[in-house]
Amino acid sequence: MSRNRRCLNLTKGRHRYVFGYEEGRESDLLAALVELAKDESSAFDWFDAAVLAYEMGKQLETELDPVM
Repeated sequence: MSRNRRCLNLTKGRHRYVFGYEEGRESDLLAALVELAKDESSAFDWFDAAVLAYEMGKQLETELDPVM
C-alpha cells in the first residue's frame, strides 16, 4: 500500500526547515519537532513546533472535511 508524502515548511530568519513525512506518520513528525525544540543549540523553538503542529492539523482537517 502506497502512502502519500506530505511536507511542512517553516522559514525563520536565515533558517529554512523542511519536514517531509508519510501519511499516517504524523506522530513521528511531532516527536521530531519536540526533539528539535528541546535542542538549545537550535534556532527552532517551541513556538515553531506549535506552528508546524497546527499546520499539520489544518492539513488533516482539510482532508477529513469531504469524508464527514
